[in-house]
Amino acid sequence: MALLPILVYPDPRLHTVARPVQEVDARVKKLVAQMLETMYDANGIGLAATQVDVHERLVVVDVSDERNQPLVLINPEIVWASAEKQVSDEGCLSVPGIYDGVERAQAVKIKALDELGHPRTIEAEGTLAVCIQHEMDHLLGKVFVEYLSPLKRNRIKTKMLKARRETVRA
Repeated sequence: MALLPILVYPDPRLHTVARPVQEVDARVKKLVAQMLETMYDANGIGLAATQVDVHERLVVVDVSDERNQPLVLINPEIVWASAEKQVSDEGCLSVPGIYDGVERAQAVKIKALDELGHPRTIEAEGTLAVCIQHEMDHLLGKVFVEYLSPLKRNRIKTKMLKARRETVRA
């Protein structure tokens, strides 16, 4: 399996709204496997298809310590979110090296299809809830830095652009 290239902020493709997956077929199953491999290789705990320039509603997550409990969410929808919020330091494979506090619902209930196309409902709290909400934001074309102040966001954008220029020169 080949690793997929991860888009890096402020790439405008990260702001593309994903369309629903029409059918869980061999192409989607291959994409799921490639996304999981890419996420594990990058030491991430979540990856949205948008981040690998595939603009379909597909997310992979694994918050387990052993990195052996992958969760695949196809066409995920939040059907309930707790009123209780929590602020967690978030990072993102598309914004490498940057971590900052984002407020999100402490618990969520999600409806989605699994990697076989079967419907499932997931109740998540803590890190899993935060990760799912973060990845689902990507499907809406939103990157976590957009929750930060304009000043912080511009500093991050400048830092990412500078890093890209240095990589191109090297």
